Amino acid sequence: MLALAGLAILDSLNVLNVGVVSAVIFDSRLRRRSPVPGALSYIAGVFAVTTTFGVCTVLGLSFLTTVVDFHLTPTIRFRGELILGMVLISLAFFPLTAQSSAPGWALAAMRERPWLLGFLGLAVGMGQAPTAVPSLTGLAMLAALHPRPPVWPLLIIAYWVIALSPPLTILALSMKRSVRARRIQRTLVRALTRYGPMSVRLLFLVFGVGLVADALVNHSALW
Repeated sequence: MLALAGLAILDSLNVLNVGVVSAVIFDSRLRRRSPVPGALSYIAGVFAVTTTFGVCTVLGLSFLTTVVDFHLTPTIRFRGELILGMVLISLAFFPLTAQSSAPGWALAAMRERPWLLGFLGLAVGMGQAPTAVPSLTGLAMLAALHPRPPVWPLLIIAYWVIALSPPLTILALSMKRSVRARRIQRTLVRALTRYGPMSVRLLFLVFGVGLVADALVNHSALW
């Protein structure tokens, strides 16, 4: 549970989701409209795709291991740990680029029909779900559990609720008229945009070094 929560927090540093929701809020204020329909449609689209992908991935991995009679031995586990650690270390030195504003066509569609941003959320979710290393790691952890908790689909839902909490928080703050709420909103957006990618790279490096060290030092007898 703690590991999944940590991975979800790592996934929550996605600058693209924050940027799209912030752009929707800004455009809605200029036009004196509520940002809730457009922002919630986008977030719901991302949430629907990522949770569905998560459930299908766990079921697919479980079915595959049953068909091929695959057993997760300690040797395979620690070799996988070493490979994952090396991948994370490599990603830590890979420059992350993120889009911090919504595409022009999305904003144009939102002006007329805010619910169309849900399709943008679906498209972003389809690209985010199979490429997000933290969520894929969490799904692999769930698939490897024997026996698996009966409520494991709820764990995936809770994971993405945490991962999408920053844009939800920004949306909630935008609904308040107080100066303090708007100041907090601007500070949160600025911090995530400025330090989010760097924090992800740093955490990748820390987790990667930890996995490699654990595989090499504590389990060297299995190699």
